[in-house]
Amino acid sequence: MIFRSEKRRDLLIFLKDKPRSIDEIQEHLRVDSISILPQLKKLKDRKLVLQKNHTYELSIMGKAIVDRMPPLLETLKVLEDNFDYWSRRNLEGIPSVLQGRIGELKNCKLIRPDLSHMFELDPEYVENLLLSRQVLGFSSYFHPSFIPLYLEIAKKEAEVSIMLTEPVLKRFKTDFPEDLRALIEFEHVNLTLFPKDPKLAGFTVTDRFFLLTILPQVKFFEHESLFSSRPEALKWGTDLFLHLQKEAVQVKEI
Repeated sequence: MIFRSEKRRDLLIFLKDKPRSIDEIQEHLRVDSISILPQLKKLKDRKLVLQKNHTYELSIMGKAIVDRMPPLLETLKVLEDNFDYWSRRNLEGIPSVLQGRIGELKNCKLIRPDLSHMFELDPEYVENLLLSRQVLGFSSYFHPSFIPLYLEIAKKEAEVSIMLTEPVLKRFKTDFPEDLRALIEFEHVNLTLFPKDPKLAGFTVTDRFFLLTILPQVKFFEHESLFSSRPEALKWGTDLFLHLQKEAVQVKEI
């Protein structure tokens, strides 16, 4: 596999702009000929690199691969950073176009509550949510703190859009009817129902952060989430919300 070798990856990227001599390659990659020549041979054998006289350059196939390497490498970096998390997740709820952009979620922090706080909202999440001016929230699981928390945000005149699955909406109607009714009375609050099985636990994206909770492959629900404040992650989360919103139904009365 080409990308298993960091030297081969770096070498392909270095050859992207123009042909290079072996001296240039050694200097740039800070390697000696003994370590780099076997890598060059492997790339030549796979028809990704061509040798012309004393220089090496990318083949047409090599150029095609290198042009597509940045998003692939970013995706690999994301998966490697939190391998245990991603390897146990069911990604069916993430549309294919966003699966292809998972590299935009690089440098996410894994939030893993200890047993004594397993069913509490993460303090950093709550703190940032209360400071947010624009909020998009989706949930397919019930948490008793959600509606009171969103009600507090709405009172601060933040723009809020909440999307819930039918079982969760029914539970909130039963347990928090007055708070839910008060919430949707705000002009800047939009409540919608997602009518299908999203195969996704939930997420929140605001002008400050993005929090993503993906269902595990097994049925046991773990309260583990990925947290990021990077603009790329916020854009990814917003696009996920807009994708789900296409099938959501407006909730006007409780």
